[in-house]
Amino acid sequence: MEKLPKIGLPIIIGLIVLIILFAKSAVTIESGEAGVLFKTFGDGVVVDEPPMGEGFHIVAPWNKVFVYEVRQQELFEKMKVLSSNGLEIQIDASAWYEPVYGELGNLHQSLGQNYLQRVIQPAIRSAARSVIGRYTPDDLYSTKRDAIQVEIYEETKKILDKQYVQLNEVLVRDVTLPPTIKDAIERKLKQEQESLEYEFRLVTAAKEAEKVIIEAQGKADANRILSASLTDKILQDKGIEATIKLAESPNSKVVVIGSSDDGLPLILGNN
Repeated sequence: MEKLPKIGLPIIIGLIVLIILFAKSAVTIESGEAGVLFKTFGDGVVVDEPPMGEGFHIVAPWNKVFVYEVRQQELFEKMKVLSSNGLEIQIDASAWYEPVYGELGNLHQSLGQNYLQRVIQPAIRSAARSVIGRYTPDDLYSTKRDAIQVEIYEETKKILDKQYVQLNEVLVRDVTLPPTIKDAIERKLKQEQESLEYEFRLVTAAKEAEKVIIEAQGKADANRILSASLTDKILQDKGIEATIKLAESPNSKVVVIGSSDDGLPLILGNN
């Protein structure tokens, strides 16, 4: 009986050590994440093998696993930049990005887990300053916003291409101009709109006048052709047709008393 405690103590200690080792060896990678293995007694960061995927993993207790989110993430940025004429403009933008899955080991080795602050934020800020500096406030406020957005994306992507980061999209959400500049641009746009409306009314009036002239000319041409085609014989035939139709009416009394000098019958009638 006295030997049982002496035997049981090492067993208990061994079990505790095993539990600690198992706890340090067990790694769970959550959904949307991946792990980079660091071998303490090896070559350090494993870059020649795929990252550790989702699920449960057992690693040597002296090694480490660095977990990265590999889903698309979003960065919001508020930046103050200068336009081509030196005015300060505030840009609200966001970038959609994700680490390149197959290069996660290289990303960890070269940049580490704070790669967002090390490369993505400086890249988008640099690209925004470069692009906005080519445009005037008028361009930023009105027609060129989509083009500016595309240019910022392309320049940022060029910087990040060799940084093991994939840039999916850059969105310019808002452009804030100084109040005085904004008011001046709005007045200018209003005047341009009023000018366009006035020009449209002038063009419409000119077209209507042209239409009236064409219609009048058409009627004049038709009357001239008709007058030229009305001979005495045609007028006499028309008079006879009118006399016959009036005579056929049950409520009319027609008396033919001769003809006029132009050959048409003279008609006296009562309804």
